[in-house]
Amino acid sequence: MIETQLHDDVLVITIANPPVNALGEKVRASLSDAIAAAQADAAVRAIVITGRGKMFSGGADITEFGKALAEPGLPQLVDAIEASSKPVVAAINGMALGGGLEVALGCHCRVAVPSAKMGLPEVKLGILPGAGGTQRLPRLVGGEVALDMIVSGEPISASRAQQLGLVDALAAADALLEQAIAMARSVTAIRRTGDLTVEADGAVFDNFLAANARKIAKLEAPLACVEAVKAATELPIDRGQAKERELFARLLAGDQSQALRHAFFAERQAARIDDLPKETQPREIAHVGVIGAGTMGGGISMNFLSAGIPVTIVEMTQEALDRGTGVMRKNYEATVARGG
Repeated sequence: MIETQLHDDVLVITIANPPVNALGEKVRASLSDAIAAAQADAAVRAIVITGRGKMFSGGADITEFGKALAEPGLPQLVDAIEASSKPVVAAINGMALGGGLEVALGCHCRVAVPSAKMGLPEVKLGILPGAGGTQRLPRLVGGEVALDMIVSGEPISASRAQQLGLVDALAAADALLEQAIAMARSVTAIRRTGDLTVEADGAVFDNFLAANARKIAKLEAPLACVEAVKAATELPIDRGQAKERELFARLLAGDQSQALRHAFFAERQAARIDDLPKETQPREIAHVGVIGAGTMGGGISMNFLSAGIPVTIVEMTQEALDRGTGVMRKNYEATVARGG
């Protein structure tokens, strides 16, 4: 689930759990063991955490939600990363979402490729970031920006993350690891995100709620996100995390989150075709013909055009349509008569 390699005095830990490097039970345990071992290894001066492929990490394994989680949980893992006595740098090689971003927030420095995106989309499943995301993100980017990111659930670009202070530097993909290792070696004083403080006028939260009242008034998760981020501006990290976990547990057991998670899995199941052999390759679609340019035909055509597939629209008269369906009906009746 992870790969480790010592680059002279820097230990590189690579999350290797395709397709999205989800932080399931085995990944968490392996990461935790690697971090702990590095603390006791005199040959290790610093640590770099990255992901294999095009993802840093897509976050927690949501199939584990609602079940008894094996230790360490994601909050404990992120706390252990932040508590490391040796510098830990996140080399963000692609998408860092949800728990993936929370792992990066627990690191002491972050370097990312320009194409990377970072976000906390938990609100879309009716929950909130439960591994310190609502407490650490405001400490890096400020309460107002964190509110927008966490309540909307939308990711931001690497360049925007650098502007906000979420990312310390950008690096080309082929130079990411080299730069992250150099950054890890250059750290002389560890800066733990949880030790930072964030100030925000209470009016920020009141104004946000007022501006978004129509969108979130009846939604439990966005309101809980606001409450959690506000706690980050008022409480030390440990008490803020306790509040975050309390809100997370309440949302997870609620009807809204259960419904959204059911829809999430149902949509992915609907995209699968039962009993389809794994080796089946989709046909290449080079051109599409659409009969009828009405509202439905226009919408179908636009979907294909948006995907870069040429479309030919053929307008058909009712007479031609009736003639075509008549032929189809006669063929069907002849087939039935033959016992087909």
